[in-house]
Amino acid sequence: MYIIIVGGGNVGYNLAKSLMNTDHELLILEKNRVTHRTIAEELGEVAMQGDGCEVRIMEEAGVGRADVVVAATGDDEDNLVICQMAKMKFNVPRTIARIHDPRNEALFHRLGIDSIVSSTKIIHNLIEQEIECGDVIPLAALRRGNIEILEIDLGRKSPVLDKDIGQIHLPPSALIISIIRQNEAIIPGANTVFQDGDSVIALVHADNEPEFREVFAERHGT
Repeated sequence: MYIIIVGGGNVGYNLAKSLMNTDHELLILEKNRVTHRTIAEELGEVAMQGDGCEVRIMEEAGVGRADVVVAATGDDEDNLVICQMAKMKFNVPRTIARIHDPRNEALFHRLGIDSIVSSTKIIHNLIEQEIECGDVIPLAALRRGNIEILEIDLGRKSPVLDKDIGQIHLPPSALIISIIRQNEAIIPGANTVFQDGDSVIALVHADNEPEFREVFAERHGT
């Protein structure tokens, strides 16, 4: 089986690494040249540099003979474009998309994406299924209070790297509930230090979502 993973961030990289020793043929496609070089140094020729949203690049990657395309970039719109192109232009049998905003799930299903993975929805379901009502605010109350569950991936230029949670100024009504690091969930404390590749899971009031995202946004000009 030929598997193409588009996006060499924390999810895509770790998925590719886990598939390296299987019988599957594998390619991981990463747009950023620096990130690609880092992946290629460890994984070798399975890493290709290019934008998975471009038809020419996907043709070079051999998507026409792929059995599975996994869109694991940090952008929901890009992941949708990648999967739609794989399905509609190249007739790939199975597409898998990672989404950050659970509200996009219905749209992805309507547009024919075969499988959708949402870390925020997984954690949402775990809270709903496994936590007793007396231990936390019930999710119904969170919905009435307009609270959202967000997932943010930390890149190499995020201003919070190497800082602990206690040093970060978060907007009102924001709470970091978990950090996903190397495929393991961490329950953070005030002294937990942010690292490159972390995925931050938080409860945030909807009105404060843009401000919360800005705290973690990469600073490309520095």
